[in-house]
Amino acid sequence: MSVTILAIESSCDDTSAAVCRDGVMLSNLIASQKVHAQYGGVVPELASRAHMQNIVPVVDTALKNANCTLAEIDAVAFTQAPGLIGSLLVGAQFAKSLSLALNKPLIAVHHMQAHVLANLIDEPRPAFPFLCLTVSGGHTQIVLCESPDKLSVIGETTDDAAGEAFDKSAKLLGLPYPGGPLIDKYAKNGDPKRFAFPEPQIPGLNFSFSGLKTAILYFLQNETAKNPAFIEENMADICASIQHRIVTILLNKLKKASDQTGIKNVCIAGGVSANSGLRDGLTELGKRKHWNTFIPPFQYCTDNAGMIAITAYHKFLNKDFADLSVVPSARAEW
Repeated sequence: MSVTILAIESSCDDTSAAVCRDGVMLSNLIASQKVHAQYGGVVPELASRAHMQNIVPVVDTALKNANCTLAEIDAVAFTQAPGLIGSLLVGAQFAKSLSLALNKPLIAVHHMQAHVLANLIDEPRPAFPFLCLTVSGGHTQIVLCESPDKLSVIGETTDDAAGEAFDKSAKLLGLPYPGGPLIDKYAKNGDPKRFAFPEPQIPGLNFSFSGLKTAILYFLQNETAKNPAFIEENMADICASIQHRIVTILLNKLKKASDQTGIKNVCIAGGVSANSGLRDGLTELGKRKHWNTFIPPFQYCTDNAGMIAITAYHKFLNKDFADLSVVPSARAEW
C-alpha cells in the first residue's frame, strides 16, 4: 500500500509544505518572511499574519510540484510543537480543516524530533542507533535515536541555544539579522585562532552559551574602547574565532556522548547544521574518531515541511494519529 503525506510546517517565520510518498520527498516548498529583518528578529504577530497569507498558495504549489491532488493524500501532518504559538495555530487549524474535509488521518509532529529524522530523507541514511546533534536558534540538544519512534534527549543547553549565540554575536558586531550566516561568511576568510574565547565547563552532556555571549560582549567593548575601528578592521578574524569556539563546544560534547554510549553513527540537524564550520568540523572529527557521519542537505537543515513529512510517514506506519482535539503548544516535552 502506497502512503502519501501532505505536511505543513509553521513553527516560526517560514511557511512550508511538502508532499512525501512512501518516504520519498516529491516536493518541499518554503516561503520565507523578509519583513522581520528591519526589526532585528522575528516579530510573532507579523509572522502569524504572514503565515495566513502564505499557507494556501504554498500548499497549492507543493501539491502541483509533486504532481499530486488532494484526493491522493492519505494523511495530513503539521507541526504541533514547539514554536511561536500564533504561527503554530495557523498551520494546525489549516491541517485540521483539511483533514476533516478530506476525511483523512491527522498527524501531529514534534518540531525537534522532525529535525532529527530529516537525516532519514535522503541517502545515505544513518543506521539505528545513532546520535544527533540538533542545533537551531532556539534549541541545542544531543539526541539518542534508537528507532524513528524512540528518541531521547541526553544533553541540552541549560540557557541559550547555539544559534542564538551566533545571532547575538552578529548583532554585537553590527551585522544585520539573521546574523549567523554572515558570521559563517566572514569566518571563511579569517583566522579562527586569532582571538581566544572561553569554553564553558558544564558537567555531563549539557551545554551553556550565556557565558560565552557575555565574554564576547566584554571583549568587543574593551577592544573598541582602545580602537573604535577594531571590529571593522578585524571582522573576519573575530567571526572566525567566535565560530571556532561555538563549533568546538558543540563537537566536544558530541565526542563525549559518543564515547559514553559507544555509538559511532553520528548526525547533525537543525538550522545551524547549515554552518560550514560545523559541517567541516564534524567531518574532520568523524575521520579521527572513525565515525559514520551524516549531514542533511541544506534544504532539510532549516525549518521545512520535508522533515515533518518524513516523521509523519513513520508515524503513519505505526498508526500514530491525532484527533481534532489536539492543540499546538509553544513548549512541549518529548
